[in-house]
Amino acid sequence: MSQQFVPVTPGNFSVWFDYAMGTSPALRKTIDILIGNKRTFDASVNRELYATFVKPHAGSDTTGDFPDQLQGVISSAKEFLATAISDNRTQIEALDAVTSQVHANDDPRPIIERLVAELARVNERATALETNFIETTQELDRIRDSLRAAEERSNTDALTGLANRRSMDEFFRSAQIAAMEKDASLSILMIDIDHFKKFNDTWGHQVGDQVLRLVAKVLQDIVGEVGLAARYGGEELIGVLPGFDLAACTELAEHIRLRISEARLTRRTTGQAISSVTVSIGVAQFRLAESAEAMIERCDRGLYEAKRLGRNRTITEADIEGETVKNDTAAA
Repeated sequence: MSQQFVPVTPGNFSVWFDYAMGTSPALRKTIDILIGNKRTFDASVNRELYATFVKPHAGSDTTGDFPDQLQGVISSAKEFLATAISDNRTQIEALDAVTSQVHANDDPRPIIERLVAELARVNERATALETNFIETTQELDRIRDSLRAAEERSNTDALTGLANRRSMDEFFRSAQIAAMEKDASLSILMIDIDHFKKFNDTWGHQVGDQVLRLVAKVLQDIVGEVGLAARYGGEELIGVLPGFDLAACTELAEHIRLRISEARLTRRTTGQAISSVTVSIGVAQFRLAESAEAMIERCDRGLYEAKRLGRNRTITEADIEGETVKNDTAAA
């Protein structure tokens, strides 16, 4: 911290402690990239590092996440193995007794009968052990499939089928690191459905859901091949686009906007035509070391400006910054 002139505050210390301990590979990569680029660790960068890599995990507790079902299977397997080990010891003792009997008795028939009986029990125990392991393996396969399905559900928005906020945050963090490592572009677009409340009030929430699914499908169809389409919240959707600069992301946003405006919806129950759907879109490009929240905030300002200017349009962060410069010049 002293080498990089980072003030020793509790937040900064948490960041650099995690960096030194290597508990967050993503944080280590990000700081190494910043150092390699000779980036100054000013208050803004320090704040973004804390917000991105430390604050989301503060106070998290994963000790209760281990599935009870999996614990039950493991406990059952341990008990069965303990029983098998105990049976094996008993078997060895029985065979030792047979060995002693060989030396003490000249008649081989009872010895052979006992040996055959002991070998039969060995076979029975081996068969039972094999059956138990097969059943345990099948149960573990079912648990694995259930966990995979649960993980997929936890990463997916139920209504739209898009990625949810949790999944988006993980994707953005990986895309952020990749962009800094490769010195590549990364942009996002945020969509808000125009007059969405009117659809719900006029046609009912089922039609509102239908409108949301329509917009989500267009977003997924266009963004899904090159990035991540996610539901940010309510009627707001977001596209994260690695490798896209501001101009390319804006072009894609316009393609999405036009596709949605050209779509026509009908009410499923009656076949009645529903008014056309339009969206407003904000666009922003990633800046070195910033958090997802900072980037989304700029994107949201573009979205708000698109609404203010009459909706059904795309506004970028550059448009807003250009307007700010114009206003400052006029005021001067």
